[in-house]
Amino acid sequence: MAHILKKAAGLPKYKKRERPADEAVAIARFIRVQPTKVRIMARNILGRPIDQAVNTLTFSPNKSAQVLLKVLNSAVANAQSSETSRVEDIDKLFVYRVYVDQGSSLKGWRPRSQGRVNSILKRTSHITVVVKERTGRAS
Repeated sequence: MAHILKKAAGLPKYKKRERPADEAVAIARFIRVQPTKVRIMARNILGRPIDQAVNTLTFSPNKSAQVLLKVLNSAVANAQSSETSRVEDIDKLFVYRVYVDQGSSLKGWRPRSQGRVNSILKRTSHITVVVKERTGRAS
């Protein structure tokens, strides 16, 4: 066991991924919405300009739309104020990537007849939104 610890001690520390200067990212973890339901809304906003994406999410009745709107607004705020991202014009931003990964599940059970139980999985999501400045042709 000691030889494993010696090797692990020499490894470099975890380094965050370097992003290009025209990108900004926001991450929400352990959100209590099923990933499949969030992915439906994520597909609707992918590739859209920020104002269209905000309108789409604002007028959608889903809980997943509210969560995505919060993360999208955070990504736009990060683009405005971050030292690493150098976005000149907020109107040129668009939704570059949206990742929705499954987080841990809250596990429970529900009693059934004749002494049986059914398991319940309350799933959580990790949501990552990347916004980027559109270059080239005007849209």
